[in-house]
Amino acid sequence: MAYQAQLAAQADELVTAITNIPENHKHRDVYREYVLRSIRHHTFVRTNQFEVADRIKGLEERFRVVGRDALADAYRQRLDALEPHRDHTTPDILHFLLELADQPAQKSKLTDLDLLKEPEPEPEPVLTWREIADEDGWKRERDIWRLNNWEPDSSDEEHEADARSVASAAESLTSASSADERHQRTALDLAFKPQGEEGLQKLAQEISWRYHPPTGEQEQGGKEEEEDEEKTPISTLHLLRDALFMLGGLETTVFGKDCNPGTSYQLRGISAQAHQALVTSFAECGRKLAPLRVFVKGREQSPLLQVFQHSVQKALHNFDTELAAVQTRFVAIKEDVVVSLVGILAELGPKLKPLCALADIVGKVQEERNTHAFRYLELLYDAVGMAQLQGHDATYELLGSIFLECFQVYLKPIRMWMEEGRLLPGDRTFFVSESPTKLPLPQIWKSQFNLLRTPEGNLHAPRFLKPAIHRIFTAGKSIVVLQHMRQHTATRRYQATDEPKMDFATVCSGDEVKFAPFSELFGAAFQAWIQSKHHTAAVTLRELLYSSYGLSQGLDTLEKTYLMSDGASSTAFTSAIFRHLDNFSSSWKDRFTLTEIAQEAFSSSVDGYRIFADVDPRALTHSAVDSRSSVRLSLPAVRVGCRLNWPVQIVIPEEGLRGYQTIFTFLLQTRRAVSLLQHPVKDFHPTSMDARGQMATYYLLRTKLLWFCNLILTYLTTLVLVPNTARLRTDLRNAADVDDMIAAHSDFISRILKESCQGAKLQPIRECILDVFDLAIKVEDAQGEEMARLAEEEQEINRLSVMSSPYKTPSKKSKGLLGMGMRSPNARKKRAAEDEEDEDDEDGDAGGGGIDFRKSISSVKPHHVVLKEMRSYFERYLRFIAGGLRGVARASKEEAASRWDLLAEMLEAGIKD
Repeated sequence: MAYQAQLAAQADELVTAITNIPENHKHRDVYREYVLRSIRHHTFVRTNQFEVADRIKGLEERFRVVGRDALADAYRQRLDALEPHRDHTTPDILHFLLELADQPAQKSKLTDLDLLKEPEPEPEPVLTWREIADEDGWKRERDIWRLNNWEPDSSDEEHEADARSVASAAESLTSASSADERHQRTALDLAFKPQGEEGLQKLAQEISWRYHPPTGEQEQGGKEEEEDEEKTPISTLHLLRDALFMLGGLETTVFGKDCNPGTSYQLRGISAQAHQALVTSFAECGRKLAPLRVFVKGREQSPLLQVFQHSVQKALHNFDTELAAVQTRFVAIKEDVVVSLVGILAELGPKLKPLCALADIVGKVQEERNTHAFRYLELLYDAVGMAQLQGHDATYELLGSIFLECFQVYLKPIRMWMEEGRLLPGDRTFFVSESPTKLPLPQIWKSQFNLLRTPEGNLHAPRFLKPAIHRIFTAGKSIVVLQHMRQHTATRRYQATDEPKMDFATVCSGDEVKFAPFSELFGAAFQAWIQSKHHTAAVTLRELLYSSYGLSQGLDTLEKTYLMSDGASSTAFTSAIFRHLDNFSSSWKDRFTLTEIAQEAFSSSVDGYRIFADVDPRALTHSAVDSRSSVRLSLPAVRVGCRLNWPVQIVIPEEGLRGYQTIFTFLLQTRRAVSLLQHPVKDFHPTSMDARGQMATYYLLRTKLLWFCNLILTYLTTLVLVPNTARLRTDLRNAADVDDMIAAHSDFISRILKESCQGAKLQPIRECILDVFDLAIKVEDAQGEEMARLAEEEQEINRLSVMSSPYKTPSKKSKGLLGMGMRSPNARKKRAAEDEEDEDDEDGDAGGGGIDFRKSISSVKPHHVVLKEMRSYFERYLRFIAGGLRGVARASKEEAASRWDLLAEMLEAGIKD
């Protein structure tokens, strides 16, 4: 109710402000109700705050486009000042101001901003002694200025003089005389006498060489050329003093602002050339130090540059201390001192050389554009190694100390990342970035964090850190994963208790490392520093993957489902699928039915809820007849899967499961050919010699095909899968971190794919192997058709013989093979085609990528001719596979080449010469 009352009161104020209608007017209530109704039904905001923000930003860009950068800077300054005071009404106010704006880029003036400033308060009038004297009447009371002389020998003349001095003093206080008026005598003049005249004259004489007063001829306008001008002679001590001041960054007379020696002065007792060479040597030293002094006076925003600036300032302070010690010898003289400019230059040379090297680094950083804040670290690292190589110990020690001191600041984000798994917000110097979107837990390791790279593809990190970046990156990600696992105790154990020091005294000091290169010393020290933080997190995460999240059990599940290591369970699963194919049933294409078959088959060794199966709908465009007649058509559509814990999915990503699926499909195709060839043959004893010869040819071809399929299956099982899975488990146990575990599993997938002939290089050989599997299906189908034909002939002969016999046989005799239950494959295909009313009746390519048997082996040909052609194809395929494997193995240097050569040798045993 309070809100309604407040709303009604505000509506009354709005109506009054806009319409100016009296309260007793009849139309006022109408307007009031209209306002209240509009406010109640106003369900959307009046101003689009995002549009206002875009217009505000666009206004700044417009100012800069038209060349009014000063106006844009002032505009940005006021927007930044507005940010702390934003509330829910700010977008409305800004929108109102934008609507009032009229060509702000052309009509706005910076001078109008001065009108918004509060006027400075006028200073209060200064109270003067004159006003005080007028107000208190000091001028009328002259006795207060009288000086009483109580000495007995004072006279009246002195009293009169004192009176005159008092009068003059009072007059000077109350008069309006300025500083330019004549000096008045005061009591101070009578009490003290000026002193220091001799010292002032001596000082003026000492510095008289600094001034070169013009001669009379120059005053008259007859000025001579500079080279003919007479130079002022100076002493060695004067030149030394100015040289030391110049090296200390102070302004001098002999040396200009740019450390250029003046041409108006000449050292006494030496030639002009010697003087010029001497002052030039000092000037060159000053020019090298000048960039350092300019650099330390600047203001840097990056912490890396701030610590570098502090280190340079400390080095300059130490050098200034050395200069002060030199000056002390000539100021507070305790013994005889010889003033030698050459000696001082030689004395300061070793101390100037490290600073000159430091100045070169500062100059390179300032010359390069758009450099990273850690660029000077790379230059320092290179300079330290070069100084050590050249044997400059002082330079090596100074630059090495500065480098390691600055590197401590760069270690702070690395330490935070490796200890806490956190990144400093807004840090542009660190080489790790975090994705702004929240990713699923299995993708945290791979995609949540990334290494920053430059547009050229280089890592956004100092060059000398690149060998250790992988371990730094892995340690931080390990901490992040441990935090998501909520393993707080494991994270607390990972604290830097015994962190190795990274200073010059620890890294580079000691007789045993005196002659070791700086790069090796730094690399060893930094590796020890990383190891102190990396080892615990990596080991903890690895042990948790095995103990708490079932990595070993997950690998067992993958081996049993995808790699078919459990023969009984795999046979139960594949036999059910093959049975549906042989019966031309489409129920196996249902994912629920397929999942039920898989869970029932593997229930003895794997938890049922972890296994599921599916069929790729894109590969189910073929009819049941075509699916049965080739291993290429429907078997690759069968997909099995395992539900793994999300930390295990980090080690076994989705890409690895695709490799498992490829091996599973190849094993399924191999088992399909073996299952058809192992079907029991019906007892049939042909009477004719031709039929017996055909059966012999069939048994020979069937035996060769069964030998080939079993050889492929044995090779995959014993020579590819078993050794590689054992090696995988060993590599996972020996892995230092999760990245090594991921790499070990990736190498395992790559090895089994290559050794099982699934790589792109062996694609023709793989297709030829599938042709042999399809050939096995064709042989069985052709033999079934021939057996059915012979059975029909036998039945017809029996029928005719019974009809021609004079005896009647009322009892039912055997109807031959057809009576025994043998049905022609054509009959089964016809029945399947009739059952599939919703499928198209089309002729599929039974050979897939190989030869189309329906075209090359016609059903019109005699059966023995068909068998001979199939045998010829088998011999041709076998020679191609063995020869291809042998050639690829000899031409390749891969690890799988030995396996290919071994498989070729096994296949050559079945080639008939």
